Amino acid sequence: MEARVKWTDGKQFLGESGSGHVVVMDGPESLGGHNKGLRPMEMLLIGTGGCASFDVISMLEKSRQKVVDCVVDLRAERADAVPAVFTEIAMHFTVTGVNLKASQVERAVALSAEKYCSASIMLGAAGVKVSHTFEVVEFGETAD
Repeated sequence: MEARVKWTDGKQFLGESGSGHVVVMDGPESLGGHNKGLRPMEMLLIGTGGCASFDVISMLEKSRQKVVDCVVDLRAERADAVPAVFTEIAMHFTVTGVNLKASQVERAVALSAEKYCSASIMLGAAGVKVSHTFEVVEFGETAD
């Protein structure tokens, strides 16, 4: 895997993936940025959620679950000192579908957390406390 990050102006950078996709990263105006892109640590958090969601959806599809929506809400805590690393990440999956089996959703979330999600497992190995919870919503109902 390869990537490239190029400084553009102030505290703004363009990140380009090896697959050719580009994303803007920027800092707040108070630190010399233009506030026109994600913060790098936000990208790390979003990437972790994307990695875990990819796993969960893949496993649910393989088990023939009829998923119509999957959202993972992430909340991260950071250290007060420099480096302001993540100390905790809580992931909460809301999986909506037709006649979903909660046991299948629970298994998919657990396998992602314990075996497949490279990002969350890597962060956990570095000392970040990563937790995973989930809820199942029947299609047509609304989540609280």
